[in-house]
Amino acid sequence: MIKSDALNMDFSQRLVIKTSEMSWEDSPHELVKRKKLEREDAETGHATSIVRYLPGAHFKSHPHPRGEEIFVLDGIFSDEYGDYPSGTYIRNPPNFSHAPFSKYGCEILVKLNQFHSEDSGRVIIKTNDPSGWRPGYGGLEV
Repeated sequence: MIKSDALNMDFSQRLVIKTSEMSWEDSPHELVKRKKLEREDAETGHATSIVRYLPGAHFKSHPHPRGEEIFVLDGIFSDEYGDYPSGTYIRNPPNFSHAPFSKYGCEILVKLNQFHSEDSGRVIIKTNDPSGWRPGYGGLEV
């Protein structure tokens, strides 16, 4: 059963969201704004959002018990492990901890709490770099 406060959690229905027509909402951090695309609960559970880090935004180190996926849409997203420019896909497995920030600001697509507990590998793909593409994967030819 879908919770009454859930947002777009009925996966049996097709959904198109025009994010350019959505307003940015405040997040728990004053320098971080977001557009909620789907949410299971207010601040926990399954969630997908577009997130905007204003210049200088940073979080203390924290874990993601059920994993996190990030796609950098614009700018440079960073954590203590590196800097990730637009076009970078980051997959942090369950219980991975990091302290994310953005020196100059960025926009990212974030999916939280959607991993299987045995999905334990960290992945970083620079999608703008064709040398990392896998020819023949899913019929893809380079």
